[in-house]
Amino acid sequence: MTHLAIDPARAAQEMAEFSGRMTVAMQALAAVEADTGGCTPRDAVHQIEKTVLYHYRPQARGAGLPPVVICYALVNRPWMMDLQPDRSLIRGLLARGLDVYLIEWGYPDRADRFLELDDYVRRYLGGCIDHVRRTQGVASVNLLGVCQGGTLSLCHAAMFPERVRNLITMVTPVDFQTPENLLSKWVRGMDVDRMVEVLGNFPGELLNAAFQLLMPLRLGSQKYAGVADSIDDPAALANFLRMEKWIADSPDQAGAAFAQFIRWFFQENRLVRGGLEIGAGRVELRNIACPLLNIYASQDHLVPRSASLPLAKLVGSRDCTDFEFDGGHIGIYVSRRAQDLLPRTISAWLARR
Repeated sequence: MTHLAIDPARAAQEMAEFSGRMTVAMQALAAVEADTGGCTPRDAVHQIEKTVLYHYRPQARGAGLPPVVICYALVNRPWMMDLQPDRSLIRGLLARGLDVYLIEWGYPDRADRFLELDDYVRRYLGGCIDHVRRTQGVASVNLLGVCQGGTLSLCHAAMFPERVRNLITMVTPVDFQTPENLLSKWVRGMDVDRMVEVLGNFPGELLNAAFQLLMPLRLGSQKYAGVADSIDDPAALANFLRMEKWIADSPDQAGAAFAQFIRWFFQENRLVRGGLEIGAGRVELRNIACPLLNIYASQDHLVPRSASLPLAKLVGSRDCTDFEFDGGHIGIYVSRRAQDLLPRTISAWLARR
């Protein structure tokens, strides 16, 4: 057996030095300004209750393609797509002449506890898509669904295939019960109806805590240790602070819709097994016949590749493309490599169709 030789005095010295660097780093962070909420000019063009549809102002000559509507997850805020000028998927799409819209769901309050998935899939997402179709004079749109928003987009495209010209899913869970899906294992035994009965809406802080526990070292002490090495780099500190603000900006989840999502997707895996009904409509993925681009991340700890890859075999489309990004769930938006690769891949794929 190998024994590690630890010098207590040296260890204490290193801890003291690290503590000193962290103190300086925290002081430096307190002096940093990091704007949040997106950085690219846009206009609110439509609103349904708390859901707002934004239209981004063009930044390049139009590519002549149908507009792109981005449907983000309910559990986080969508400004991760437009974090800062040099880390913005939205800016990358605009630079290639795409016409981009984004749906923001807002912050549910106690009055929203009885909202169901039917409200999000049919009324809010459907209403935003119909506004774009009507004002742009197009029969269908290009729909880009991100993470949980990709799951909602799949449901909408299956129920209303005539509204979607092309469908793009990013880090989107489809099979919610693959062996690598740790989050799914945690919630399969959850009495979600009882939790919602007690809590009303499900608190965003609890969701954040669950996500952090999936990778406690990397998402906890390890990332803060890196801050101590960035005390002389204001840009790096601003990047870190902006990300931390985004992580903390987690809306509460409308109680009824949250319970339905956990039960129907995580616990009963209905997208794969069948039997999913939302409102008065039945969700059959084989009804999706439009071209499909499925983008997943090889190192995704929230949506493992095994959860996304089954999609091509479930839809009715004969034009399905899987695209693997070498990175993680957050890196697919903000890593330097993603800034050119993903907008170029998406725009080229759309242009060919």
